[in-house]
Amino acid sequence: MKKEAVAKVFIEAKTPFSNTTIALPTLAEGETLVSTSYATICASDLHTYYGRRHSCSHSILGHEIVGIIENIADGGVKDYFGAPLKIGDKITWSVYAHDPGSKNAQKGYPQKSEGLYKYGHEQMNEDYQLNGGFSTHCHLRKGTTIFRLPDTLNNAEAAPLNCTHATIAGAMRLAGDLTGKNVLINGVGMLGLSACAMAKEFGADNVWVQDISQEKIKKANLFGADQAFIYKSDNVKPFTKSKGDIDVIIETSGIPEAVESCIQLLGIGGTLVLVGSVFPQRDLNINAEYLVRNLLTIKGLHNYIPEDLATAINFLEKVHKKYPFESLVGIDYPLEELDKAFETGNKGIYYRVGIKP
Repeated sequence: MKKEAVAKVFIEAKTPFSNTTIALPTLAEGETLVSTSYATICASDLHTYYGRRHSCSHSILGHEIVGIIENIADGGVKDYFGAPLKIGDKITWSVYAHDPGSKNAQKGYPQKSEGLYKYGHEQMNEDYQLNGGFSTHCHLRKGTTIFRLPDTLNNAEAAPLNCTHATIAGAMRLAGDLTGKNVLINGVGMLGLSACAMAKEFGADNVWVQDISQEKIKKANLFGADQAFIYKSDNVKPFTKSKGDIDVIIETSGIPEAVESCIQLLGIGGTLVLVGSVFPQRDLNINAEYLVRNLLTIKGLHNYIPEDLATAINFLEKVHKKYPFESLVGIDYPLEELDKAFETGNKGIYYRVGIKP
């Protein structure tokens, strides 16, 4: 086994990544060392690198990762289902490590546990340096929920599972039973395309999408959308009224104006699930009487629970040949060209850019 890892370390915004050699760790109880097979650049990675959001430094960015187990601590580690993991297993894992005994975890919110540790977002320290995807290795802490990956999924399909698809699985959980319902996906970037396919496969009668981009709504048709609209150019409400009220809206853009318009589109008893509002913004203009009289529900999701990642893996295994998920990773680069990969990712040409360590 190798004794050193190579990582691209984030120093500060808009500054070239530092090529760094790091000694492989001695594993403590419950820990795992993973040889990274593939990682993808998430929008949050781009926001960090280009200074649109704050993140710790020095750190290793990247949290959409798949890899092969290279070493396991004495005493062993089990996967989500309670089966012992072994060296050579192809895996993904939750984007965070948590203490299941913590107060918020006991309340059902492990993603908000006290002392949460998020991969790709933490400052490097003496004990935990290999904490992100843009490295040849990743050091998984105790409390990380690990899943074996089916051999039928390739790396480009599987890498976004523990971010995009797990988040949307969580949104579907909050939305409730979709059987026979009309669902609108507002914003069809990576999250929105995943939501289209998942809503359709989870029994929605109609899946409609709305976006400002003609190109994106065309892409949505390949992922299960029945009807697509250009935001503000097309009049959605009369159309949906003739086809039946919108029962559920999955809002992925996070734009306050878009969120406010979604509230007006919901039918009686409708549910709005917010997953895109994860950046600083103005307060929403919401009329409480309108919510009450129309029996509306608004729910927010940040990150997800381990069950959602299990749902996402099962979903993708079943439908990866039906929908072109692999095509969402438009290009990939070797780890040593990470700076170039970020330049490409920031142009917005591709939904995802892949990194091959």
